[in-house]
Amino acid sequence: MPPYGWMLVLAAAVLLVDQGSKLWAVSALAQGRDIAVLPQLIELRLLLNSGAAFSIGEGATWVFTLTTAAAVAGILYAGRRLRSTAWTVVLGGLLGGAASHLLDRLFRPPGFAHGHVVDFIDYGGLFVGNVADIALTLSCALLVLLTWRGIPLSPKPQQPSS
Repeated sequence: MPPYGWMLVLAAAVLLVDQGSKLWAVSALAQGRDIAVLPQLIELRLLLNSGAAFSIGEGATWVFTLTTAAAVAGILYAGRRLRSTAWTVVLGGLLGGAASHLLDRLFRPPGFAHGHVVDFIDYGGLFVGNVADIALTLSCALLVLLTWRGIPLSPKPQQPSS
């Protein structure tokens, strides 16, 4: 399978795990129920987020919807040039996380393009996130590392020596 196909497979896996965990969270954590996983460090509690990270921009949900749609399109376009396994992982994680958030924005209440992202992993009261956020954060960290090391998305073919 070419790298683009692997990127799509990884993105689909992230999207399915994220959406599945959100379905579980919405049903299991409804009505204020919390579950302590590691007391004082990680707790599961439901939060419907209309904003971005740290609930920034709660009144601009439609802006995040458009931005996320543009990111998904950009990743799909850039992925056509993939020749690197590491970049395949980066773009697959970014695509899966962004696409899952886009589905929340498009189809969750309160309405189309204004939906709230389901967050449920509380990191010691610092912030609340979800599986897509984990994929996005790890992918961004790897993106920075690959960029810092100068590893291209698509290495240039070697010139034959004469």
